[in-house]
Amino acid sequence: MRCGTRVRHPGGPTAAVEHPHRVTGLDLVADVSAERLAPADVVAAAKYGTGKPIDDPVRERAVLEDVAKQSTEHGLDARGTKAVFRDQMEAGKRVQRGLPARWAAHPAERSTERVDLATQARPTLDRLTSCLLNALAAAAPARDHPSCAAQLATHGTRAARERHFDSLHTGALLRALTSVC
Repeated sequence: MRCGTRVRHPGGPTAAVEHPHRVTGLDLVADVSAERLAPADVVAAAKYGTGKPIDDPVRERAVLEDVAKQSTEHGLDARGTKAVFRDQMEAGKRVQRGLPARWAAHPAERSTERVDLATQARPTLDRLTSCLLNALAAAAPARDHPSCAAQLATHGTRAARERHFDSLHTGALLRALTSVC
């Protein structure tokens, strides 16, 4: 499974940037978390003007239950892992809530492409779930260190800058990292 392929969605930030020189667990967590935000733009565009809700409690519960099961295979605490993924979902929803206001003010920035969420967005997120579980396992030693939060904020800010994230996406990324440490 490959994590870190460069992908750009129309009107959205770059989904991932490869960093062969970077191998620390916290770097990986920040990079995969940034990559997980790219589908939020596509999901927001797919839902824009349709009346579809941003929150999907049934889907979110299923993802969290699946993550809890997979966490033990990666040597991770299920409750802590669920908290991380809950933050990831909240970050994506922050982007989905923020983009419509921007599009209303700047209609040319909105992608007119409406992807099928079940066949196009979810498979990407499912792949990135596995990538994030691997990254969390790699970061396990650093996650309990007193400097974890500061290091993670630095890595998250770097990941946002490298992807040319705007303030909405940068704030969402930092939100996504809240429960890692």
